Amino acid sequence: MRPSSPLLCALLFCLSCTASAAAPQATRTAPGAPSVRLRGHVISVEVAADNATREHGLMDRTSMPADHGMLFVFPDSEVRTFWMKDTLIPLDMLFFDGHRKIVTVLHDVPPCTADPCKIYPSTEPARYVLELNAGTAAQMGVREDDVATFMSVPPATQ
Repeated sequence: MRPSSPLLCALLFCLSCTASAAAPQATRTAPGAPSVRLRGHVISVEVAADNATREHGLMDRTSMPADHGMLFVFPDSEVRTFWMKDTLIPLDMLFFDGHRKIVTVLHDVPPCTADPCKIYPSTEPARYVLELNAGTAAQMGVREDDVATFMSVPPATQ
């Protein structure tokens, strides 16, 4: 049946817009954008694949979107140590081996407020580190031995 009145058409259009606006929307990443799939969640990531971006990381940021993270990509696997110097937001740190299996999960790592800053190491060799907003790993139910899928993540350049 086709609505015959312009007023009825406008009303049906408004109702369909309201219904679609109220429907929950899944977070989507742009096609080809780097992302990590973990425990059914897709996280958009900024990739730190060279020395300069790995050294700067999330320093000086005052916030990060809830569905976002920073993925540090290294050319090899070794015990990794991170610190929170000049990082202003608390983070979860997930350390992955070369097979993208989580070897260490650090929850709610606080910003460093005074030197010297505490060092946060992986418990085993790691090739990748994913930093998320504090509380995200627990909310997702992340645990050691979980395996992630990386999409459109470039290799380390240095």
